[in-house]
Amino acid sequence: MNAPRKVILREVALRDGLQSEKRFIPTEQKLELIRTLAAAGVKHLETTSFVSPLAIPQLRDAAELMARVEREQLEHEVMVPNLKGAQRAIDARADRLILFVSATDAHNRANVRRSVRESMSDADAIFSLANDHRVPVAVAIAVAFGCPYQGPVSRSDVFEMARHFAERGADRITLADTSGLANPAQVSDMVAFFRGRLPDVAFCLHLHNNRGIAMANLYAGYLAGIDLFDTSLGGIGGCPNIPQAAGNLATEDAAFMFEAMGVETGLDLTGLITAARMLEEILQHPLPGQVMKSGLPEVRPTFLV
Repeated sequence: MNAPRKVILREVALRDGLQSEKRFIPTEQKLELIRTLAAAGVKHLETTSFVSPLAIPQLRDAAELMARVEREQLEHEVMVPNLKGAQRAIDARADRLILFVSATDAHNRANVRRSVRESMSDADAIFSLANDHRVPVAVAIAVAFGCPYQGPVSRSDVFEMARHFAERGADRITLADTSGLANPAQVSDMVAFFRGRLPDVAFCLHLHNNRGIAMANLYAGYLAGIDLFDTSLGGIGGCPNIPQAAGNLATEDAAFMFEAMGVETGLDLTGLITAARMLEEILQHPLPGQVMKSGLPEVRPTFLV
């Protein structure tokens, strides 16, 4: 078994989560949420995205937020859609740029109004810019497991994209099930295929819960050797350009499962529940996370060996 004994849950609620909300969340509340997450042990944040405020008004305070965030114990990663966004993120002192490209033209056009070829061409310029400023770049490949517009996605096509970005200098590749079409067998197969052919590349899984099996997919990826996962506090989020999109895996739910199995996350579950309930109050609607509702059992389940 390749399963790690320690995993990292990379928090994406502030970007992937809040971008799907109907109203703008004030910067001060975002900062308070970040402080609460940090107190719960979260160290890796996808803090915001430098996108057009016309496209995603919920993230229009990206520059102000980045100017005010705590930096000493947190790594702030910023998603960028194009070269202009990359320059703004670098100016805001992002610790890492997250470049996203869809595996299909149909989703890429719905997401950023350009073809995959155009996005990949722009990506080369972003890598050059980031390299000049010594800022690492990670790449997220959206709809890697299936596209709601074009249907099944060729594994070899996704691999060629990943190989190109690895050769360009990406320090991490995220395989994103943006549309919630993946299944555990597919995830296991994809992870084994990619890790076997790109053994020096770090991989992350980003799994949406559109059809209720994202946790099973996460577990399949874990058993195949993945030790980095994108999760979202309270389970909020989902791609705005996916029909009937549901949310992400709740950070506190994933942390509970791993801790119950004896897998270290470095996170405080009580603190995460506090943060999730705070987020629910801020958003003023029920969140899909389960552990925040049920709380922690008096006797924690533990995997004994």
